[in-house]
Amino acid sequence: MTEGPLAGVRVLELAGLAPGPFAGMMLADHGAEVLRVDRVAAVTDRPRTDVMDRGKHSIGLDLKSPEGVAAFKELARNADVVIDVFRPGVAERLGIGPDDLHAINPRLIYGRMTGWGQDGPLAATAGHDIDYIAISGILSMLGREGEKPTPPINILGDFAGGGLMLAYGVLLALFERERTGRGRVIDAAMVDGASILFAMFHHGVRSGFWGARGTNLLDTGAPMYDTYETADGQFLAVGALEPQFWAEMVRLMELEDLPDRDDRKQWPALRARLTEAFLSRTRAEWEAVFDGSDACVSPVLSMIEAARHPHNVARGAFTEAGGYQQPLPAPRLLGTPAPDLSPATRQRDLSAWGLSDESAEKLRAAGVLA
Repeated sequence: MTEGPLAGVRVLELAGLAPGPFAGMMLADHGAEVLRVDRVAAVTDRPRTDVMDRGKHSIGLDLKSPEGVAAFKELARNADVVIDVFRPGVAERLGIGPDDLHAINPRLIYGRMTGWGQDGPLAATAGHDIDYIAISGILSMLGREGEKPTPPINILGDFAGGGLMLAYGVLLALFERERTGRGRVIDAAMVDGASILFAMFHHGVRSGFWGARGTNLLDTGAPMYDTYETADGQFLAVGALEPQFWAEMVRLMELEDLPDRDDRKQWPALRARLTEAFLSRTRAEWEAVFDGSDACVSPVLSMIEAARHPHNVARGAFTEAGGYQQPLPAPRLLGTPAPDLSPATRQRDLSAWGLSDESAEKLRAAGVLA
């Protein structure tokens, strides 16, 4: 039996890309029973190997048929949460929008995951992570000085601003439901979520304290907060911002007569000295120099290497499940048993969700349910 703080919470996750499945994974990691609803044709006998599908069950359901919609409503009648990943209005046209489902289950929490949100002039248009962080103002801040803005893969919009914010909204609504007894609709827009991630920078930008892209303390503008190449073509990450950490780094590197780090005009010269120094040894040699120190210098590891790093090994941060490496759930709730991280499996018994075996067999025979 599933354990964890969300044990007993049932989640219907409409199949989608990136942020929706990530929100479902975050809930499943902490004990929720997540049933992923795919298209019928997408369901095969092969287990799903996407990390974001771990610990879930899946079915295929034809939501363009009246029978499929009726079956989905029966599942929703016994669910706590629905994750809707469609564009605004699509669920309503299918007959499974918030009003449709709240009519049969007032306690249902209906989480809507979109890029632009449920309203506004862009709501009905297509977009991707790069578009959402562009409109939020975030992309303008990312990149090197004098170079074009650089998107950091699709982490800020899809995952942090999207899926993680939706999971947070679901938890808020579950907590509120304990007091009110009623569900709620969550409008999780990636553009909104990405914007709030940069809350601390708004004042700095407006006041002029935060300057042009790539010229500031935390955006590679400062030589004491950047990456440096080593003799073997690898890289080190330097975060020696505070004076005591900087002093430790300089001592261990045996550097003398460095340009004044507090004088921004000296930053190019200081960066040149550090670049030359780090190129004098391999990454492994520098790791040995800084090991156990407060210099705030770390090796830039590949994702494969990260699983073998002694600190990550000691904390059990990664595991092998379903034949591939994956990170363990975060945050850690101490004392909670490890969750099921196996690949998503097909859900064959839907009686606990309110769909009888007889009804399920009829739907399977009609090709509505897989």
